[in-house]
Amino acid sequence: MTDFSVSSSDFTAEQLMGAHFQADHPDCASPQLSWSGAPEGTKGYAIAVHDPDAPTGGSGWWHWMALVLPVDVTSVPRGAGTSDGSALPDGVRQMRHDGGGIGYMGCMPPEGERHRYIHTVYALDTDHIDLPADASTAMAGFMINAHCLAKASITHWFER
Repeated sequence: MTDFSVSSSDFTAEQLMGAHFQADHPDCASPQLSWSGAPEGTKGYAIAVHDPDAPTGGSGWWHWMALVLPVDVTSVPRGAGTSDGSALPDGVRQMRHDGGGIGYMGCMPPEGERHRYIHTVYALDTDHIDLPADASTAMAGFMINAHCLAKASITHWFER
C-alpha cells in the first residue's frame, strides 16, 4: 500500500473551475500539479487528464498526456502543457490530445453541461516508454498502465 497522492495549487478536489481553464480562453493553461508518496521502485511519472463525461460514445476525451517525467520531478507548474513542451523536463513526450494537437487542451464541455476533469499522475517502474511516432493516447495509456506501480487522481468540474 502506498500514500501516493496528487494535489494542485490551482484547484481543490471536486471544485468547479473558473473560465481561465476553458479551451478558448486567451490565457488557458494546464493547472499546476504536485505529487508525493511514490512507492519504492518508482523510476518516472506520467500525467493524464481525461474528461469521462465528453459525448464521444463512451471513450471520453483526453485533454493531456505527458510521459515519462524523471523520478526527481514531483510537480509541474501552471502552464507546463504548452505545445512546445518548454515548461517540461527535457525528454518528456506529450501525446496528441483528442482535439488533435500536442500539449494540454483546456476544458470545453458543451454549453450547459458540467463535466469532470480527472488529473492522474502515475508512478512508473520505468524511465522510458517506447512508442511509435503516431501512437494514440489509448496505446500510451495501455503502456503507462503496464508500467504503473501506483496512481493518484484529483478531479475538478467545469461548465460553460
